[in-house]
Amino acid sequence: MAGRSRLPAADLARIAAFAALTAVLGLPGSFHLFGNAVPVTLQSMGPLLAGAILGAKRGALSQLLLLALVAAGLPLLAGGRGGLGVFAGPSVGYLAGFVVSAFVVGLIVERSGRRPGMHWVLVATLLGAATTLAIGIPVQSAVTGVPLTETFQLSLAFVPGDAAKAVFAALVASGAQRAYPDAAPAARRERVEGRAGGDDTGSGRA
Repeated sequence: MAGRSRLPAADLARIAAFAALTAVLGLPGSFHLFGNAVPVTLQSMGPLLAGAILGAKRGALSQLLLLALVAAGLPLLAGGRGGLGVFAGPSVGYLAGFVVSAFVVGLIVERSGRRPGMHWVLVATLLGAATTLAIGIPVQSAVTGVPLTETFQLSLAFVPGDAAKAVFAALVASGAQRAYPDAAPAARRERVEGRAGGDDTGSGRA
């Protein structure tokens, strides 16, 4: 039906919950390594968890919601940062990377079946972490005016921590999928596609 919401209330609640989780991961604060303008925080683990547990669409929407709240002035980023000024700073590429990262992780996990092996979830979270860096580093270079090669070298300090966050996120997501297999992204995808196919009966569409 045209008037029916595409996202049920339960999905909206999960999206809000993972936006909140990403915000909470910023509470320990942040610190700078080797003079890098972008701080190290735990928040980059948020999109990895969101994508692996919620799937591509809902995971990405959770991070978009977080960024919308930050833009509205809420101090939800590590160090109590918030407001539109954040999106003019050197971290803006990494923040955009949160959305893409969650989508990439969710897409891989969804395509890995109802019960993806730990290795697939780990591949997804590692690629998600790499996606954030791949977007964040060149944007940081452009914003700060620091040459790309130098920015890349400074950002190598992020790699060990990001790898550890990817492993932790994969362990958590795999555990959640074993405990609640029907809540896995692929299982939900099948249910949604099944309902869509059922609603389409007699319509003549492929």
